[in-house]
Amino acid sequence: MSPLPHSECYLVLVTLYPSFHQPLLQVGSTDVEVIAIQKLLAHWSLYDSAADGIFSAQVEQALKTFQRRVFLPETGIVDALTWRSLYAGTPIDMPILQRGSQSKAVLLLQKALQADGQTAVVLNSTFDQHTEIAVQTFQRRKGLIVDGIVSNCTWLALSKVAR
Repeated sequence: MSPLPHSECYLVLVTLYPSFHQPLLQVGSTDVEVIAIQKLLAHWSLYDSAADGIFSAQVEQALKTFQRRVFLPETGIVDALTWRSLYAGTPIDMPILQRGSQSKAVLLLQKALQADGQTAVVLNSTFDQHTEIAVQTFQRRKGLIVDGIVSNCTWLALSKVAR
């Protein structure tokens, strides 16, 4: 069996040992960690150029698309939460939302529901009756438990909605 390339070893270390140092990366960063980011973005079908270890504007744009997909701030910077989300491919640490919830996360939910065609949803950061009905409709269409509560499975399904 041949040894893993340096970038593949890095991926294994970060995956097996979450406390393994994960540097903050941004445009201009170079090294094996950037190769890991490029490969992860390619895995999620967001990056199709060579994994050359250079954090370019193209990598930044792919990263912002990924961040939007998993409800992270679109900074184009790879921080600890972005690293975790890239490995999981899903939203991380999202709150459970239900009728009566009021927060920025509710606004993210409402925007995702609108992007999915739920035009009755008002962008008001309040999980109201219209939002609850839209969540139930979305859950039904995606084959999820229809309870009107947004938890991990619903967040994951919402992350697949083009926005």
